Order: sequence, then C-alpha cells, then structure tokens
Amino acid sequence: MKKIEHIGIAVKDIEKSNDLFQALFGKAHYKIEDVESEGVKTSFFKCGPNKIELLQATNDNSPIAKFIEKKGEGIHHIAFAVTDIKEEIARLKEEGFQMIHEKPKRGADNKLIAFLHPKSTNGVLIELCQDIED
Repeated sequence: MKKIEHIGIAVKDIEKSNDLFQALFGKAHYKIEDVESEGVKTSFFKCGPNKIELLQATNDNSPIAKFIEKKGEGIHHIAFAVTDIKEEIARLKEEGFQMIHEKPKRGADNKLIAFLHPKSTNGVLIELCQDIED
C-alpha cells in the first residue's frame, strides 16, 4: 500500500455536508459523482495532500443507507492507494483477510476499488484504490 488515498464519511444530506466541509476546509469540493453500482452520490474535497469523500445513499438498499441506519453519520471507511489492486487482493487473501470484493470494480474518482470485510480488520472498513489508466 502506498498511502491513505482518502477517508470516506457517510452523510445524510450531501448538500448540507458540502456546505459544512467547505466552511471547515475554506474551499469547495472539487467533484460530485454518482456511483450507481454502489447506490451512492459522492463529493470529494482536498485537504492538503489528502482527500475526504462524502457519501450519501441514493436508495434505501445502499450500503451507505444501511450504515447510517445502524451507526449514524460518520467515518465509513479508510481507502489506501495501491499500485496493482489484483496483486494486492491476492496478497491480502493469502494473509487471511476476508474480501468483500474478490475482483476490483469501478468506483468514484476514476478508480478501481475493492473492499476488505471489517470482520477481518478490527472493525474498520478498508478500501483499496488503484488509478484507472485511460
């Protein structure tokens, strides 16, 4: 793993949260994107060299809707940048980690993504991210 790519925060209202984080960081988000496969609308902020991803559910079956129902708004996941996501998935499986996604899929912000199950990471949802080469 190269670095923390971003921290994902589950929110009920992305517009209100955009206003809050704009006031907090002193600058606007740089991207809003829907990820239909995950049932989520995302908004990205840069904070120094780091990124914050706000996530709002777009339907009641979304993992974000279920998260907020169970735990409320707050930190949802930590994402790590990787060079080769397929290789990293294989390595982590060999180490005994449980994957939610056995194969990478397209995510927000031009990334391939895969999640590790929090049962195998002390309750922390971990996302792997690899830049998509266009």
